[in-house]
Amino acid sequence: MKLAFLFLLLIAAAEAVTLFVDPLGGIVVFGLILLFALLIPALKNDYFASRLILSLSLVPMVRIVSLSMPLENVPRIWWFPIMYAPLFLAALVVAYMLGLRLKETGFNLHCPFINLLVGISGIGLGFVEYFILRPESMVAELTWQAALVPALILLFTTGMVEEYIFRGVLQQTAVELYGKRGIVYVSLIFAVLHMGFLSVVDIIFVLGAGLYFGWVVYKTSSLTGVILAHGATNIVLFIVAPLIF
Repeated sequence: MKLAFLFLLLIAAAEAVTLFVDPLGGIVVFGLILLFALLIPALKNDYFASRLILSLSLVPMVRIVSLSMPLENVPRIWWFPIMYAPLFLAALVVAYMLGLRLKETGFNLHCPFINLLVGISGIGLGFVEYFILRPESMVAELTWQAALVPALILLFTTGMVEEYIFRGVLQQTAVELYGKRGIVYVSLIFAVLHMGFLSVVDIIFVLGAGLYFGWVVYKTSSLTGVILAHGATNIVLFIVAPLIF
């Protein structure tokens, strides 16, 4: 537990360095965390702890990729597929190393009605988060021609890839080691990575959403509902709500 808590503190410290000191310094700190996450499993004689630490290597990868890609001249919506494609491949590799098949990480159709309701709940979550952050819209007008491709991009990147990383791979190993407390641990990491919005209220909101998503996956053994909910949240947050309000 001490080692996992140390990783949480290091991730929070790296995020703080990125935001308040220098992004390059943040990349360096995240790089060191990634190095530790890859080395410790080779040195530590603890099966379940080693699996958790290896899965934690995905967290610094997320931030290193997002901070280091030169995307200033690329339209914002295209940042997502450019960044998330290599992250999805990295998550697949880590899952393979952990012996986790896609069905075991939640790519299945268990509990379809419950997961449909969970997916719909993401619409409400999106409106709540909009009133916290009030971001600009990613599209110029609210028409299906303008919004369809950006919405699909958000669904398959922030929805599918992030949920696969956090609730599919990382939560799987955290629950193996800590039981239900693993859901809280992963949710805390998920919330810390939203420090960039500079809103304490949003961090609390994301923590609550992470606990909700984690509990759903724990109960249903499926990512379907949370992928839909996470995607719907960001579609409302970045496309729909800004143009309505």
